[in-house]
Amino acid sequence: MGNWILRGDFGTAPDDLRGMLLGLMLAFLCGHVVAWVYMACHNGLSYSRSFVNSLIVLCVIVAVVMMVMANNLLIAFGLMAVFAIVRFRNILRDTLDTTYILASITMGMACGTKKYSTAVVGTALFSLLMLYLFWTQFGSRHRFDLILNLHWGRPLPELRDLLQLLDRHARTSQVASQRSAAGAEGTDLSYRLLLRDSGRIDELISELKSFPGVSRVTSIKAEEESEV
Repeated sequence: MGNWILRGDFGTAPDDLRGMLLGLMLAFLCGHVVAWVYMACHNGLSYSRSFVNSLIVLCVIVAVVMMVMANNLLIAFGLMAVFAIVRFRNILRDTLDTTYILASITMGMACGTKKYSTAVVGTALFSLLMLYLFWTQFGSRHRFDLILNLHWGRPLPELRDLLQLLDRHARTSQVASQRSAAGAEGTDLSYRLLLRDSGRIDELISELKSFPGVSRVTSIKAEEESEV
């Protein structure tokens, strides 16, 4: 079995197993670096763990694609044609779903072009990679639990009273936005809160609604907006 994997490529340009594994592992590491940089630099509200995982998986799949093509223009056009047909007939909302389809097409082309070792190693590594991302929950980040929106009707210097209330419930509180309309009374505020106890959200909202100067209190849990 081991000898079959070592010498199982019958394509026009057979791959060396050690070179193949080195290329795939390097693609795996490079994908991780890109994903880590994205996680560190992303500051928007629309954050998707699925997209972060796709950055890693796509890097590995593209490496397998290049091994399958082996500078063969006909295979390259065939890959684009098959992927275009699948993409045209299906609307994929999840980036990770696209990587599964691309992986299936790539492994099928590897078998069809007699690059059996590439197909076996690529399928095994892809499966292990997806299980690793699932088990480790790679890409998840917990910077805040709650987005809190409210209208502050008192002067801004008196915000320290509101901040004292937030400090009792939250480890950290960060002002996400502060808007004051010309000619209108008060200020619209939005906070990101990392709560001390996520089970006491209702208590926090209740205290805010009864707090002098606070109105129009709304909240969004982090897990509800993190995959927008």
